[in-house]
Amino acid sequence: MTPAAVRTVVSFAAGHGVVCDDPDVLQDGSNVIVHLRPAPVVARVAARTALVRPSVADHLGRDLAVSAFLASRGVPVVTPSAELPAGPHAVDGFVFSFSTYVPHFPDVELSRPDVLKLLPDLHAELRLYDGPLPSRGPLDDVDNTLSYLEGVGVPDLEPFRARRAELVERWDAHYNEVQPLHGDSHYGNVLMTSSGPVWNDFEDTWRGPIGWDLACLAGARGEEAARRAVELYGGGTASSDVEYWLEVRILFGTLWGVLMENG
Repeated sequence: MTPAAVRTVVSFAAGHGVVCDDPDVLQDGSNVIVHLRPAPVVARVAARTALVRPSVADHLGRDLAVSAFLASRGVPVVTPSAELPAGPHAVDGFVFSFSTYVPHFPDVELSRPDVLKLLPDLHAELRLYDGPLPSRGPLDDVDNTLSYLEGVGVPDLEPFRARRAELVERWDAHYNEVQPLHGDSHYGNVLMTSSGPVWNDFEDTWRGPIGWDLACLAGARGEEAARRAVELYGGGTASSDVEYWLEVRILFGTLWGVLMENG
């Protein structure tokens, strides 16, 4: 789908006065991310996310809304594009949005500890966000991905269903002290610029426990990794909560891997 997606966003941008004669595909995975060079505009086109997110336009819209809010608070984030309507848009079967291109060092990534130390300030600002957010976050993706994989005939899904049922039994015990989260707070979603780190990609923002965002950065299973994540963050949750949310994230990530092979 990548060439067609690129043609669609380049054509749409041209219709709004943004000329792109050298599109650069920065990422081709869950979404197609395209820098519309030479314009300072990046298009995010839903790819495999569109297969398992019936409301994928809501996800893209949430990214724009949350990042605009955080920017208004002075948080360093990738902002919605001001060069053309940011979206989300649905054209020729594609759903996409536009953000501002942020010059950065693509080969430089912060470490997990570095990002964990950045999270408290981000969470403090996110607590003030009062826009609509989902409350099931990764569980919606797990359910939708299982349904999609079943529909395309992927065999041997029962172990995933059993694991999902086991985790759901414990969901309420760990779903506490919720707030708006980044939702996918791994180090790949922090861009390193000459002015410092810049947060990116709020597509998965949901209202949940901070343990989920910490689990995205724990790096390993087990009590020690969870305890270390809590210490680096500065408290705020129990290591047992981080352990649980890491197990949810592992199921989420494993299913996403199966989707990437079959979607």
